[in-house]
Amino acid sequence: MRLILAMLLIPLATPAVADPVQDAMQDYSEFATYDAGIIRPEQLTEEIFADVTFIDTRAFEEFEHRTIPGARHIEWRDIFGQIDDIPTDGKVVLFCNTGALSAQAVFGLRVLGRKNVLVLQSGFNGWRENAAYKPQ
Repeated sequence: MRLILAMLLIPLATPAVADPVQDAMQDYSEFATYDAGIIRPEQLTEEIFADVTFIDTRAFEEFEHRTIPGARHIEWRDIFGQIDDIPTDGKVVLFCNTGALSAQAVFGLRVLGRKNVLVLQSGFNGWRENAAYKPQ
C-alpha cells in the first residue's frame, strides 16, 4: 500500500520541466505589440520596396505564375528547413495569398529570434489591390 501511495505522490512532488519553445512563445506574446511583425500593402512605398527582401510562401505553381517582382520562393511549410536562406539583416517580408499561412511562418521565425521578418497583411491579394508601389 505504501509503495502505491508513494508512486501516486511522486508526480506531484516532481517539478514541472519548462518547455523552451512554449517559454519563447509566451515571452514573445507578452512583449510583442499588436502590430509587431506586420506590414500593410499601403506601407510599401517605392523607397521601402527597394530595401525589402520578399519571400513568396505560396505553392511553386502560384509563384511561377505571378508574384511580387524580385520575390524569392520558399513554400511556407519549408521555411524552417530553409531558415539559413532567409536573410538575418534588412527587412524580410513573407507573403502568401491572404497572409494567413505566411503569418504562421513569421510567428515561428519571430519566436526563434528573427526580428527582421514581417508578414504582408492581406498577402499577395492585398498587395495587388492596395500596394502603394507596384513595379512593372
